[in-house]
This record gives sequence, structure tokens and C-alpha cells, in this order.
Amino acid sequence: MRKKPMVKLEFPYDFELKELVKTFPNCEWNRHEKAWCVPYTDDILDRLILFFKGKVWLDYSTFRKANLPKTFPELPPLALEIFKEIEAFQDWMKNKRYSESTVKTYRGSLEIFFRFLENKPLSEIKNEDLEKFTKDYIIDRQYSVSYQSQVINAIKLFFNIKQNRKLDPEVVSRPRKPSKLPNVLSKEEVKRILEAHKNIKHRTMLSIIYACGLRRSEVLHLKISDVDSKRGLLIVRQSKGKKDRVVPLSDKTIALLREYYKYERPQYFLFEGKKLNSKYSSGSLQKILKSALGKSGIKKPVTLHWLRHSFATHLLENGTDLRYIQEILGHNSSRTTEIYTHVTDNSIRKIKSPFDDL
Repeated sequence: MRKKPMVKLEFPYDFELKELVKTFPNCEWNRHEKAWCVPYTDDILDRLILFFKGKVWLDYSTFRKANLPKTFPELPPLALEIFKEIEAFQDWMKNKRYSESTVKTYRGSLEIFFRFLENKPLSEIKNEDLEKFTKDYIIDRQYSVSYQSQVINAIKLFFNIKQNRKLDPEVVSRPRKPSKLPNVLSKEEVKRILEAHKNIKHRTMLSIIYACGLRRSEVLHLKISDVDSKRGLLIVRQSKGKKDRVVPLSDKTIALLREYYKYERPQYFLFEGKKLNSKYSSGSLQKILKSALGKSGIKKPVTLHWLRHSFATHLLENGTDLRYIQEILGHNSSRTTEIYTHVTDNSIRKIKSPFDDL
């Protein structure tokens, strides 16, 4: 019988990374491969990128679709001269206060691009090289639109800053991104997830993500001083786009936070890790959600971001103005928030099908 295709996740031993990898849905240790493996699906690469985004850099240069009939040659190592240029570019990004995840992502994208070009001198790289990379590397390997845009962003910025020249914008324009609806849970499903844990800390962390529509990184960076219970506000500092914003705290949420504080007594971060004054780890938070899904019996591939999507959708269904939802979520553009209008069920369920009149 033919073995089912698997995706192997390889990395140097790191306890926190190992704990994070274990929380990926259906990920198991393979004794024969001596690696963590997940079942192959057509969307597995996109799911892995989404799962590990902002946590670790994912090198998927050797990844190939299970149904591809051909294999791809291994890319050569990076030349020292180009390595130094990328190092300098990385330092520039850090000085400009780019986020850690962006720095890692851009560096990884550039390394793949220059390795594909077999360390061609930077001064000789033309628009045709980028076209060839897009066709013979990204498209040929059937990589995602998100990956293609990521590489283009990195290359544009690198050549503009380090080489003081721009590649043709028409050649390096971003590919058209497919329009996907956000994943949304029903209120009943959310309640089952939030009530699955008896541990007050675990229950509070998941609850505040939904109650305030927070991103994973936002809840992990919350400090005790960010909770303003008298005014009923939560201050989310330096989030995506280096912006601060305030989020309303309901009486129910404040009561839960007070109960949690009396029991846990955190010192600096609202949700602390094992070490003194250290924030809770992303991998452990993922594990909390995975455990809650098991206890609640929900089989959907729920991620922490589903709770944020559900929060926004339920607000809209309750009649909250879209402009307020935009402010609470911290979206720059109202167009980003408008996607939730496509998944609300109040108006859609009122539409009567002509089938009923037959």
C-alpha cells in the first residue's frame, strides 16, 4: 500500500520551538524520519506559513507539492559578498525599527532569491532575473501568492536602499491575491472553547483574545499597567504598524481579570511565563487553544486568529458601527474591516430563496 505523503519539519533542537511545533494540527513525531511530520494537503504550505508567521522563519525552499512529477535541484550556498550585503540590509531594517518577523522574513526571501541566481553580482541583476525567478522558482513550485508578494517586497526594498536603484515596478508588481473570507465561529462554539479550561490563567488568556479582538502578539505583550479598570479600557501598545489603541473592557471581562489577578499575582506582564518578568510564550498559548479544542469537541482547525475574526463578526451582527470595529481592531483601512460584512449571517438569513415559492 502506498504511503500517504507527509511534510517533514526539521530544525535544531529548541525546547520552545519543539513545543510550538507540537501544537500544529495533526503534527506527530515520526520515529523513522526522526522528525516532526504533518499530513500533506494542497494548502499545507499556506497553513504552515500562517501558523509560524511572526514566530519563526520558515525555510520552504526544498518544499515541493506531492503531485509534482519532477524534483528540483538544490540551491547553491550564499556567497560571502552577498551574505555581507544582506547582513548590512538587516542592520538597516533593525535601525529603522522594522518588526523582528519582517526582518527575518525579508532576509530569508533575499537569500532564496540570490541563491536561485547562483550568486550573480548585484550590479548585474536585471528585471529579467526577477521574471525568471518568479516563473522558474515560485510558479514552477506552485508556491503561494503570499510568498510571491513577500519576496517582491523584500527585493524592492533591498535594491532601493542598498543598491540605490529601482527595478521596473511593472515587472515586480504584486500578484493578485485571492479573496478569502475570514474563518468565523458561532457564539456557541466560542463559549465552548472559552469554558473548556478550568485553569483560570488559560481561560482568561483565551477569553481576552475574543472579548477584545486581540492578535496573538498583542495579548502576549500586555502589561498590568495596560488595564484601566476604572475607565473600562485596555491599552494595546505598539501593535501592528507601531500604533497604540484603546479597546473597551466590559464589566464581565474586568471581573474575570480581577479573579485571575488575585489567583496568579503577575508582576509585570499581564500573562507571565515561567521566568520572572518574562511574557508568556507563543507556543504555550497555541497549546492552550489546542487543548481547549480537544476538551470542547470542536473538530475545526481553529487558530487564535479565528477568535479575533469571530469577535469582529459578532460585533457587526449585534449592530456595532463598522467604523468603531475598525478602531477597535486597529485596521488602517476600512476596506480591511469591510470583509466581515461578507460573513455576517443576520442579513443573509433573511433572504428568501425563490426555491421556496415553487
